[in-house]
This record gives sequence, C-alpha cells and structure tokens, in this order.
Amino acid sequence: MIRPYDPETDREGLWALKTQFELGLGSETGGDEKQEKYEAKLTDDYRERYLAWVSRCCDSDERCLTVAVDDGELVGYVFVLPETMSMIWDAAVLNEIFVAAAYRGTGVADELMAGALSLARDQNLPLDRIVLDVDGDNARAKAFYDRHEFAHWGELVCREL
Repeated sequence: MIRPYDPETDREGLWALKTQFELGLGSETGGDEKQEKYEAKLTDDYRERYLAWVSRCCDSDERCLTVAVDDGELVGYVFVLPETMSMIWDAAVLNEIFVAAAYRGTGVADELMAGALSLARDQNLPLDRIVLDVDGDNARAKAFYDRHEFAHWGELVCREL
C-alpha cells in the first residue's frame, strides 16, 4: 500500500529506511572513505534534525513524503520537497526515493515514483520539471531514472567546507 507518511506511526520505520538509504550510498557508490563519512553522520543529533525537518516539510505539504507499507511495515518512501522549496532548482525536487532490498523489482519503486510525479504536477513550479541528484556510481538508480525518462541536465558539483 502507498500512502502519505504519518509522523505519529511512521517515524521509527522512516528512520530505519533512511539509515539503510544513507549506508547504501556510502557502501555502494564509493570507497571506504565515503562509507565512513556516511556512517559517521548517522548520529542521534542527525536523526533528530532529519525527523524534525521531515515534520516541517510535511506540515507544509502532507503529500511530500509518501511511504510504501507491507503488512504494517514501511518498505519504501519517496520524499519530494514541498512547493515552498521549488525555487531551489526552479522545479520540483525529488529529494530521496528508497525501497528496502527485499522489495526491489516488485513495482514498489514505480508506485512511489508515480506518486512523486503526481505531486510535482500539482505544484506551482517556475519550470515544469522534477529534478534530483544521483550518484554517478549508482548504476541501479541510474537505470531506474532512465526507465522513468529522466535525462541528464546540468551537473552537480560540490566541495568540502
């Protein structure tokens, strides 16, 4: 079942999935140094800040976080930033999409993406598009986005502070 996130009942399940998401980014798309950075950030303080931010986003638009549930357990989520943040990229922003390993290839990710695209279409955007960043080493994610007709647009660069 795909439904909006409920902060009263889904908080711990979301955090468990978010942890898997972060650890996967660290271990599957980089070397030991990247993995260590992603593991190190998953502190209690980060957890509280992340969950508080999720709550603020959901207060702005309850549809921005959609979860996939199987037998009462969260198995995936998609997080589209609220319309108030569309000026970041002049577009809807797909912040995160994640499906637990056991549910990959079952259509759950496709259902979550459909929900994300529906929400994005309902937003009043400067430009009619949805953007995301994907690690160049994440072949599985790139194939998923290709299948959903995402195309390369620009390049995201960063530097250490």
